[in-house]
Amino acid sequence: MSAKQKVLILDIDGTLTNSKKEISEKTLNALLEMQERGHIIMIASGRPTHGVKWIADVLKLDQYGGYVLNFNGARIMNVKTKEVVYQQKFPKECIKPLYEYALSHDIGLVTYENEKVITGTRFDPYMEAEATLNHMELTHVDDFINYVSFDVNKCLMTAEGTLAEHYEKELADLYEGVLSIYRSEPYFIEAMPLGVDKAASLEHLFDILGIDKADTVACGDGFNDMSMIQYAGVGVAMANAQDAVKKAADVVTKKSNDEDGLLEVIETYFS
Repeated sequence: MSAKQKVLILDIDGTLTNSKKEISEKTLNALLEMQERGHIIMIASGRPTHGVKWIADVLKLDQYGGYVLNFNGARIMNVKTKEVVYQQKFPKECIKPLYEYALSHDIGLVTYENEKVITGTRFDPYMEAEATLNHMELTHVDDFINYVSFDVNKCLMTAEGTLAEHYEKELADLYEGVLSIYRSEPYFIEAMPLGVDKAASLEHLFDILGIDKADTVACGDGFNDMSMIQYAGVGVAMANAQDAVKKAADVVTKKSNDEDGLLEVIETYFS
């Protein structure tokens, strides 16, 4: 990595994309020009691999040598080579008790298989939104525990915000020392392999690539972005970010994701 080369780490929803889940033309052009000047883009998202593909394509990460961190960093791929650089798998022995917890509390539980979002619980609007957002098919399976025999990187639990806040705390206590449990949205509870968060995965990747974190800028808006915002050389919260994220950040953009807030970051740190 050259002395002038820097890394921009971007969350997707509420950061890179606007409320319509689109990347504006201004932001896209600025990001392409930034890469043309030799800087690196890394996408760090809770989304599954398939849900980030169109973004990697639009940003031409295969051409410029960018990286994608999926499942909050449980899986990292070099977009150019398609190599999985780092991966942590969800412990299979946790799937059955987590599924039984979801059933007993009447909340949603999904995981991911190729281009499908798989569930054994009743459909709810939150998991339907997750499938739509990621251009994936929501599929119900009768025997969820035996069906999920393949390797997964995360499970996602869904519930109305007030309930999700309660269940997040309860599950974090239940699985302390076994899983990482946290909310990425008010209604999404992420169940991850222990120690997986965006910062921990970035640290692994930086070690592999020889990147000094002082040369990195991380931008986000949600609870699951806090770790990378605190870890990066410069941590940026979007104007539309959760209050807790703003408090954790070094910088808060003046404009929101709907007002091309990322342009401030690119102009300040990557000009």
